[in-house]
Amino acid sequence: MAIMTSRPFFYPVPLTDALEIIENKQPGKNPVLPFTSSGLPIAGKPASNLCVKAYRLLKKDFPGLPAVLIHLHKIIPSGAGLGGGSADGAFALKMLNEMFELGLSTEQLIKYALQLGSDCPFFIINKPCFATGRGETLEEISLDLSAYKMVIVNPGIHIDTGRAFLHLTPALPKRSVKEIIAGPIESWKDDLKNDFEKPVFPQHREIADIKDSLYLKGAIYASMSGSGSTVFGFFPKEKELQLSFPASYFVKELHGRLQ
Repeated sequence: MAIMTSRPFFYPVPLTDALEIIENKQPGKNPVLPFTSSGLPIAGKPASNLCVKAYRLLKKDFPGLPAVLIHLHKIIPSGAGLGGGSADGAFALKMLNEMFELGLSTEQLIKYALQLGSDCPFFIINKPCFATGRGETLEEISLDLSAYKMVIVNPGIHIDTGRAFLHLTPALPKRSVKEIIAGPIESWKDDLKNDFEKPVFPQHREIADIKDSLYLKGAIYASMSGSGSTVFGFFPKEKELQLSFPASYFVKELHGRLQ
């Protein structure tokens, strides 16, 4: 999973789905690629899942790729602006490359990942990055947020990313995102903005309320991730939190190294 503030800044955090891929020893009994899932519900047909698409993408160029069985245990909410599906697709590529010794380089995996989606290339590297182009040009950055703990809150609202883009008016910051990120996290509140908040918050006031609530609880920095609807906040590691959100919300407090 990754949090995304102002594009093109991506930062990986330790909340993951569980992906299992094993070779199908009896493919004749299962002519259609078997895909199963558990955990949180996954929208769409199995054939449209990015893990399945990753396998089929490689199968075109590697006809000898064995049949497989794929199981995905979904922990990260879908359509939440956290890149869960993108991560699943990217890691499926990496797993297949390693399992069957395809010999693909990082650069080649990034090219395949871009065919799955614009956010997928980041998860091939899975380190703090700036991304440009469609997401395939990645520049690793040195950023350590291990001195803080993170809270992520998702209200269960699915944001239509395409619609959000239609109403997006990117703002040119006074300072570059690189320069802002290099500064102390205490300065991010005033300078590091997610442009998606402007079109999304008026339509979904409860998302804006989450951000306000995190600041009221002492967050050093809070923002919506990507096009939403998840909001995250960084807090001092030693701070005891008493958060109050509806039971239907997905709320996680992440400790340890955020990297």
